Amino acid sequence: MALNNPAFNNPAFQDQRAVQTYPGGPQAATIGQSQQASAQAAAANAAMNAQLEGAFAAPPAGSAETGRMTMEDSVHKTFALFGILVVAAVVGWMWSMSTLSVETQTGPTMLPWIVGGLGGFVLSLAVIFTSRKKVRPGLIFAYAAFEGLFVGGISAFFEFIWPGIVVQATLGTLAVVGVTLALFASGKIRASQRATKIFMIAMVGYLVFSLLNVVLMWTGVVSDTFGMSSQPSPIFGIPWGVLIGVFVVILAAYSLVLDFDQIQQGVRNGAPREYGWLGAFGVLVTVVWLYVEILRIIAIARGD
Repeated sequence: MALNNPAFNNPAFQDQRAVQTYPGGPQAATIGQSQQASAQAAAANAAMNAQLEGAFAAPPAGSAETGRMTMEDSVHKTFALFGILVVAAVVGWMWSMSTLSVETQTGPTMLPWIVGGLGGFVLSLAVIFTSRKKVRPGLIFAYAAFEGLFVGGISAFFEFIWPGIVVQATLGTLAVVGVTLALFASGKIRASQRATKIFMIAMVGYLVFSLLNVVLMWTGVVSDTFGMSSQPSPIFGIPWGVLIGVFVVILAAYSLVLDFDQIQQGVRNGAPREYGWLGAFGVLVTVVWLYVEILRIIAIARGD
């Protein structure tokens, strides 16, 4: 039946030497030499067609059946981690707001922010180093929970000072993630070695600037709320923090592209199923970074 398909009207399928490389090829190469050989080829083709029909009729094997990474399973794991983060963020928000008092002029406590940030940092290092030998989903779940406390705490603190900022930052984060995912899925943007090198250089520069800014704030050299980031730039008086923040958002978006590319590469390489948790962990780290950066940009733009 397959030989009657016009799609197979190709020299590669007509050449007897090429036929030898395909299933049933040795029989097909001797068609016409004898009636017995023709019958054997027909039987082989029938068996092959039956096998193919059975393969197409069977439900596709998922990650649970193959034990390998799939895009669908990785997406499910990513949503699960974000679910843990959101629940923990609500807890962190309520914990932070529990100290709010109009009578005593007491604002939100920074304790959830500090606990979540320190715990998330330690757990992120644990996940990174232990995953070299074995992926431990429990550590990743704990990281998502602590990171949720951090997000909830810092969101409550910023919301108390700049009402409505959390909704703005959330919408901005969803917009960046959605556009980046759409561009990656359509193939319009891909990770490249040259772009990744530029990304790494820019990240090192940003880290050096951030550390210098923190030192200047601690030593009292710069007294603004966000240090040098709050100071106006020569470009229409726009604060440096807004200009640098927009650049960092672009870096975070490219970091998302790298995350998506690594997950896709893991699927192609047939990585074990548990590595889907590691891919979800990478996406979670980048999205939280993106959210905090957008939160900071909006705060600087709205002023002290």
